[in-house]
Amino acid sequence: MSTGVASIEPRPNGPYVVNGIIDFRNSKGEAIRSESTMYLCRCGGSSKKPFCDGTHKKIGFSGDCLRDPSAGKTDDYIGKELTIHDNRSICAHAGFCTGHSPNVFNVKMEPWINPDRDPAAKTIKTVKMCPSGALSYTVNGTLYRDQARAPSIHLMKDGPLFVVGGPELKGDAPLSPEHYTLCRCGASKNKPFCDGSHRQAGFKDDEMSTAE
Repeated sequence: MSTGVASIEPRPNGPYVVNGIIDFRNSKGEAIRSESTMYLCRCGGSSKKPFCDGTHKKIGFSGDCLRDPSAGKTDDYIGKELTIHDNRSICAHAGFCTGHSPNVFNVKMEPWINPDRDPAAKTIKTVKMCPSGALSYTVNGTLYRDQARAPSIHLMKDGPLFVVGGPELKGDAPLSPEHYTLCRCGASKNKPFCDGSHRQAGFKDDEMSTAE
């Protein structure tokens, strides 16, 4: 977890100012050049991705959150051994749940989550993969949402920033303070959080800025 030093500040209509996070990696797990303070693009237009090059000023980027507040409710799916909690409003659509546990998470089913279709231990492992904090679970009356990890940022290929380890997100309150996903395509209606809009926006990042 964070020691209180690591933080991320979404500047108004500007970049993310990242302080105190040394572990910075691309989607292949390769280290990216990091500094004690970094300015990361969130408008989607920088030619130096993942770093900011000032393009947000040229294109008139808006960091406003346009999501309907009433859409932020959490749904509970009650099983015999565990209850799965799901908040669709912050889902980054990384696909880890449907990819690793298709019996439990299946958009062709109604309801789309059935906790009893796989062993609880396997489902819990899958829920822990959720990068956005949209998924969590309860066992024997205890809610499990966060994990004990060091502060780090990983890039999703052509997608958001995966943040873990509890860096303080200034100005916003993630559903899970320990892990969340931040938009970097500029198209999310739930800024600063990712809502999966990078797919429709055709966002691309060649991830060339790796460490020597």
